[in-house]
Amino acid sequence: MEQLTGNLQGLSPADKARLERIFRRRVAPEQVVSPELATFLCECSRETGRQVGVLIDRRGNVEHVIVGDNQKLFLPDLGPRRAGVGRLRGVRLVHTHLRGEPLSRDDLMDLAKLRLDLVATIQIRPDGHAGMLTVAHLLPANPAGEQWRILPSVSALAPTEGAGCEELVRSLEEELQRKAAQARVVDDGRDRAIAAYVETGRVAHEEAEARIGELQELCRTAGLRVLDLVRQRRQELDPRWLVGKGKLEELVLRALQVDATVLVFDRDLTPAQARSISDGTELKVIDRTMLILDIFAQHAHSRDGKLQVELAQLKYTLPRLHDKNTMMSRLTGGIGGRGPGETKLEINRRRARERINLLEKQIEELGRRRGERRMLRKKSRLPVVSIVGYTNAGKSTLLNTLTQGDVLVEDKLFATLDPTSRRLRFPDEREVIITDTVGFIRDLPKDLVAAFRATLEELAEADLLLHVVDASDPAREAHIAAVERILGELELSAKPRLLVYNKIDRLDAARLRELVHEASSRAGGLPLVEAPVAVSAREQESTRPLLESMDRLLWMEGRVVLDRA
Repeated sequence: MEQLTGNLQGLSPADKARLERIFRRRVAPEQVVSPELATFLCECSRETGRQVGVLIDRRGNVEHVIVGDNQKLFLPDLGPRRAGVGRLRGVRLVHTHLRGEPLSRDDLMDLAKLRLDLVATIQIRPDGHAGMLTVAHLLPANPAGEQWRILPSVSALAPTEGAGCEELVRSLEEELQRKAAQARVVDDGRDRAIAAYVETGRVAHEEAEARIGELQELCRTAGLRVLDLVRQRRQELDPRWLVGKGKLEELVLRALQVDATVLVFDRDLTPAQARSISDGTELKVIDRTMLILDIFAQHAHSRDGKLQVELAQLKYTLPRLHDKNTMMSRLTGGIGGRGPGETKLEINRRRARERINLLEKQIEELGRRRGERRMLRKKSRLPVVSIVGYTNAGKSTLLNTLTQGDVLVEDKLFATLDPTSRRLRFPDEREVIITDTVGFIRDLPKDLVAAFRATLEELAEADLLLHVVDASDPAREAHIAAVERILGELELSAKPRLLVYNKIDRLDAARLRELVHEASSRAGGLPLVEAPVAVSAREQESTRPLLESMDRLLWMEGRVVLDRA
């Protein structure tokens, strides 16, 4: 359908009639623009004092005539792009530049965002006639990360039959489709994502690399396929875009080039930032908290776990509920729904708050029942040992090895959400109850901590905490600090604990001795009941020193029995 759109306010009927005559023009398929159309566009632009552009389809027909101001165009909504990965829009944009300026950033962004066949500008000379024609087109994914190519400028009035527009677009689309087909060969069906890591101030290289690795591991656990990672260092975070508008445009372009549909941020986004980024990119936007919540939702199997995850999700979502319609809010219709009433947005918020209240009551009831079970365990006078630690440190593997259990073990973050208790028998017919708990992570979302507080109450009743650390992880010191910080938030800082370095099979003997020495020197800084021990949770024989330490702490020194009496 032929449409005259854009900044039409203030145009005279004669101006509009002149612009509508552009639809009569035809361009040969091998031409970007004909000399006649280029000349007429410049005349219209000179008469109106505004940029004038056209969208031309591959048959050479003008579909849209667009009017801007003296600096830029206002493109209409072109609807969904042509179906199929690697396909271009099927139209090219040709427009004038009043001041003879080259292709602008906005021109190139339109090229990429709309996946136009080409974008071309006609520079108007000082005498008002058409000057140089500059053309740009998209590039397939390449090692250099270039999104587009700007071709050498040529005269807009020179015959352009030799320019080969039709052949250029055809070969370009074939290459885009070939690259897309190669990507599909290795595609495993997961959502395709671009990850963004933003750091502020001075961050140590090791810490930055650890956070990036953790972000990628979170994405893998959530089922995302990370196609690229974009880093940015800023003095302070942008209050609207987080990364700044220029960097956000770079993210969008990269996502378009590799056909990603998800944008993942290592930082938590405010509700306003999430809205701005989502509206500005038209991509699914996920921040760190949402990513962790999604992982928890995938791994929750018990009723307790599902209720706690749903509660955390609702508390996270409630302040982010908003009406995407910027027009007047629509009221619920029908009998009983007329008059002032509630908007649909208000109803959603009210229902979310009601659901939160219900979930909190149900979780409180489940916590009360767990408390009753803990009282029964106290009466049995069985010591309780709880395993805590950073996620994926090997806690569940250690529980299985010690108790010959079958708790789910996966090389993923947060594989265990629901606390699991097993009995562990020592010599002389002595037993303890050993409990596996949800793994911790740095910057654990507060809503998750609050939702899982009832589950983590198990730790308060423990006589001893086994703090399991992945000895092979370069970021182990940061992991220890994160766990200690969360234990402090749970008011468990004074709880006796034994530091257990796991995965020592991944270290050589010299590094292991150095690690144990460093760990021993830290004992005075933590409420450790004795020197740390080193194990390989997959090898039962290596856990003997740990069992000896537990036996000595729980019985030989009489600590637990005396404390529980």
